[in-house]
Amino acid sequence: MTDTASTHDVFNQTPPFTDVNLAALDQALLDALKSAGVDAIGNGLLSFGESCGTAERLNLGRLANENPPRLRTHDAQGRRIDTIEFHPAYHALMEAGVEAGLHASTWDAGSNGRAHPSMNGSSHIGSAAGSHVARAARLFITAQVESGHVCPLTMTHASLAAIGASPERLRDWLPMVRSRHYDPRFVPFWEKRGVTVGMGMTEKQGGTDVRANTTRAVPASGDEYEITGHKWFMSAPMCDAFLVLAQAPGGLTCFLLPRFRPDGNVNALHLQRLKDKLGNRSNASSEAEFHKAFAWRIGEEGKGVRTIIEMVQLTRLDCVVASAGLMRMGLALAMHHARHRSVMQRKLVDQPVMAAVLSDLALESEAATALALRLAASFEHAAENPREAARARILTPAAKFLVCKAAPAFLYETMECLGGNGYVEESPMPRLYREAPVNAIWEGSGNVMALDVLRAAERDAEAMASVLVTLGEDVADLPGARHALADVEAMLAGSEREPNARRIAETLALVAAAGALACSAPSPIAEAFARTRLATPRRGFGANDLADSGGLLLGRALPLL
Repeated sequence: MTDTASTHDVFNQTPPFTDVNLAALDQALLDALKSAGVDAIGNGLLSFGESCGTAERLNLGRLANENPPRLRTHDAQGRRIDTIEFHPAYHALMEAGVEAGLHASTWDAGSNGRAHPSMNGSSHIGSAAGSHVARAARLFITAQVESGHVCPLTMTHASLAAIGASPERLRDWLPMVRSRHYDPRFVPFWEKRGVTVGMGMTEKQGGTDVRANTTRAVPASGDEYEITGHKWFMSAPMCDAFLVLAQAPGGLTCFLLPRFRPDGNVNALHLQRLKDKLGNRSNASSEAEFHKAFAWRIGEEGKGVRTIIEMVQLTRLDCVVASAGLMRMGLALAMHHARHRSVMQRKLVDQPVMAAVLSDLALESEAATALALRLAASFEHAAENPREAARARILTPAAKFLVCKAAPAFLYETMECLGGNGYVEESPMPRLYREAPVNAIWEGSGNVMALDVLRAAERDAEAMASVLVTLGEDVADLPGARHALADVEAMLAGSEREPNARRIAETLALVAAAGALACSAPSPIAEAFARTRLATPRRGFGANDLADSGGLLLGRALPLL
């Protein structure tokens, strides 16, 4: 008689990837930090990686996405309240992110509000040495846990670059944004221990073309205006204020629109609905209308785009970093599975075809990590180093083009490494896969990024020349790199620049990634990346010739647990 109990024995299943140190297990991240001069221990990054890798923290990510936010437009008595209800897991993640300074750490004291030139020639609040890189590392790790709540943290961090165009507003908001207290209460900002700031730029008819906005701003008194209009996308609508664009008498202008008016009444910001998104489900993205809503003007009338440009650069940097983080978690899950799962009496990781796929994925993830943190270092040093300022301006859209567009295909491949187990919702893989496209779309899709590289080159040929020279120094004798740079120069000088915009952006970013690897990773890894991504036509994962670097890449991808 068959022992039916034996049919329920569970074996050859991969244990949960929990209670791990997401920093200590990531050699590529540690090397990139070291190359940037950031001490992972001294900056608390190892302890941060340990706290983020706990089963409890990782489970918060699952809960926040399985219990998405809900819109409450009216209370029981029929009064408009326009609030969003979030699951406690979302608030716990936000609290951890704010405590870690993801929303404000580069604006911390050290400068005490002292302005200095930025990468765009404007001025912004100074930051302590290494803070952009250290913050990027924390964001990179946080995105592996849950990326939806990163949206308000990113927007808050970037908003101060725009708010700085109006010093009096900065004095009012900077101390509250710098606070390490997450305060989700729906009360006036001056009653709170800490605040967050969101953005509402795009409209139905405009999308990326923000100059097509039809929302109107009517002057009331001084820098106070009344805003009337409709915003098609306004993320994280429970923030305490929003940077919005509207047409003032002098043209498109930036405004800071608080949830509460200075008299303590709720502002006339009416939430119409929440977007039903492919991913990013823990984060509320809304459609909103303003009915003579109170707002302060930020910067000059008619200078709205110029006012927000540095803010846009900062959000794009976070898109690159977060996408690299998603890729890293996908790789870690694939490696963890392959180390535990046996097929035909051998572990998957020991089978040549799977090893080829995993090592190629590891190479791609190493490059994304190195590029993201090297870009963060350029932001860090832009104020005092013109070459770094040029790198930040030119390479930010190029890096976003490359890394954010690579993430969905990368995560599909890591999902396939897990097979059916990676396709079901009990695995983190579907959430990672759904999350991946948003960073390629937010703050400019691929075409916008490619064209932005061209515009930057046309507006500042000297900056582009500086970047090409610097990249040439970084890649030295890496295979195919100098030819790739020559190809970029030829396309920029030719008459077909716009049709070649994507090729220019991608090639620039690939060379920059190779250069970043040359500075932080072992030389066989940088050489393998250049050889398979620059010198020869790139093939699918597992079909590229990595020579003798495969074993090295696998060993670095995930040390044995």
